[in-house]
Amino acid sequence: MRMPFISVFRKATASGCRGEQQSLHEAADKLIIVGPPNVGKSALFNRLTGRYVTVSNYPGTTVEIAKGLCKLPNREVEVVDTPGMYSLLPITDEERVARDMLFQAAPAFVLHVIDAKNIERMLGLTLQMSESGLPVVLVLNMFDEAKRAGIRIDCRQLESILGFPVVPTVATTGEGVQALMERLAQPASAPPRVKVNYGSVPERAIADISARIEWRRAMAPRTRAILLLQGDADETDHLLEEKGKAGAEPVLRLVRDAAAELGHPPQHDVAAALKANVDEILGKVAMFPGKHESEFADRLDRLCLSPWTGIPLLVLVLYFGVYQFVGKFGAGVCVDFVEHHIFEHRVNPWVDHAAEAIFPWPVLAALFAGDFGIITLGIRYAVAIILPIVGTFFIAFSILEDSGYLPRLALLIDRVFKKIGLNGRAVIPLVLGLGCDTMATMVTRTLETKRERIIATILLALAIPCSAQMGVIIALLAGTPYSLLIWTSVVGAVFLLVGMLAARIMPGERPVFYIELPPLRFPKLGNVLIKTYTRIAWYFKEVLPMFIVASILIWVGRVTGGFQLAVSALEPVVRWIGLPTDAAVALLFGFFRRDYGSAGLYDLQKHGLLTGNQLVVAAITLTLFLPCIAQFLMMKKEHGIKLTLSISAFIVVLAFGVGFSTNTVLNILGIAL
Repeated sequence: MRMPFISVFRKATASGCRGEQQSLHEAADKLIIVGPPNVGKSALFNRLTGRYVTVSNYPGTTVEIAKGLCKLPNREVEVVDTPGMYSLLPITDEERVARDMLFQAAPAFVLHVIDAKNIERMLGLTLQMSESGLPVVLVLNMFDEAKRAGIRIDCRQLESILGFPVVPTVATTGEGVQALMERLAQPASAPPRVKVNYGSVPERAIADISARIEWRRAMAPRTRAILLLQGDADETDHLLEEKGKAGAEPVLRLVRDAAAELGHPPQHDVAAALKANVDEILGKVAMFPGKHESEFADRLDRLCLSPWTGIPLLVLVLYFGVYQFVGKFGAGVCVDFVEHHIFEHRVNPWVDHAAEAIFPWPVLAALFAGDFGIITLGIRYAVAIILPIVGTFFIAFSILEDSGYLPRLALLIDRVFKKIGLNGRAVIPLVLGLGCDTMATMVTRTLETKRERIIATILLALAIPCSAQMGVIIALLAGTPYSLLIWTSVVGAVFLLVGMLAARIMPGERPVFYIELPPLRFPKLGNVLIKTYTRIAWYFKEVLPMFIVASILIWVGRVTGGFQLAVSALEPVVRWIGLPTDAAVALLFGFFRRDYGSAGLYDLQKHGLLTGNQLVVAAITLTLFLPCIAQFLMMKKEHGIKLTLSISAFIVVLAFGVGFSTNTVLNILGIAL
């Protein structure tokens, strides 16, 4: 599964990649890697490019594109890793970007990477790209797993039929990569030998439409005609821009006439023709065994996908992976060691003394040292408290990702997520939010539509506590099981209610969900380490600066008196929901540091300033309260300041409203925790 931050670091391999950094612009040719998610595209990209990689957003989008250099036997080329793509007819922004790159970049080769086990489902896109005139090379990845599954593919005969290179690989081990590079060093193949016949009515319409339109960049009229016939919105918009409404009408009439003559959308005929061609080709070159239902992986696969067994398995994964490993080990053992033994006993005292010696003015020294200094607060928080938690979470997440479990989890909960305006794919950012909501907010850009991205962002900011905050709150409430049950129930109910309301109120179509299921496998240590490293590198690059900004803002607020004014403004609202005024400080600190606000509640409880009921109300309100400033800044980056302020205002009102309601219900029912 391709995440947007996987390409920050690449391990050098023996694939012939150059040993020194060079500008990407010096590469004369481009190799574009395409294919659906979970087929090993990124692993192959790693093998081809090595360490020297850049990651940037595709112009006008939040979709990230990774680029790197690779030295072939006879020349150096630029390799571009595109987002997941299933068809030339795009559904998601990622597919749209991938298709645009194919027809705009004039690549020397297009590497279509597919899962060899699922060749019958993926070869259709290969035929589409080849028919459009793109210089395709078919990469049958995971060839070892296909062999173990009893699938036999005659690559030479397949290459002879298709008329372009077919190379089997195992990208995770590097098998076949050198052979692929040697094939890429040769000139591109002659025009393809396979031409798809879509049926008499579609073919007649395609011919008539092609005669009335021109090339658009590298996209031939026939390819454009096929897309227009299938109702592709982008190509329709381009047609209207080129010819105007009056000029485009004859072409659009041909599309309507074809649909009327067929009695159904022409895209059904296109899909059926592609499948028939694929079946015919594979009938000559491949053998597929019957299913081996007795195999352990097959049984485990069914257990993961069935609600009756999949949900208990999910509970076990969350308990051991998130609660025990991240919550207990990461947030407990690791944080305790780094926070107390390194920062409190060594780093912070040294910084305090150094700041006093260097800066004659205490106000300036407080910017770097003291309770809220850049080093003693911002960096300490990022390195000593959050890093051990998100680091252990990254390890757990990488293990789940490499095992192939996450796509199955997405499929399992898709039906529930549909109720809140999302699809199963949203499980990735929402689960990541349990580690770090700031990172998860950025990952929402992988969702298909703007509507889904906004809904996921709201839910992350409102009702998904990060591991740092959740660890402290669970520790606070664990002594009273009923308190923990009330907190979990209220926050969970708010999550579902807000999601369902957002799904009804926000305009847009119901989310479409499709995902390629990779095989279940034992995670490879090397893959887990590389993925964890890249995400930690991302954390330092993207999140650490935000904690420094938060420290500076706190310092400014204390110097100018703005911090105390904000506390004073919160005190009446805090009393309204039944809490002592001292809780206002904890809530405000929660905006700057989620777990710091929870720690403030801990201090209030320790000094006997909170009853059991007040502690539950305060924990619920703090969980639902504003996201931390780092997440706020990430929301601004992703959605703009106007929408971010609107979401924040909604969250503040809802958090205090739920806190007041909880306190009122507890009092009416006479519950004393």
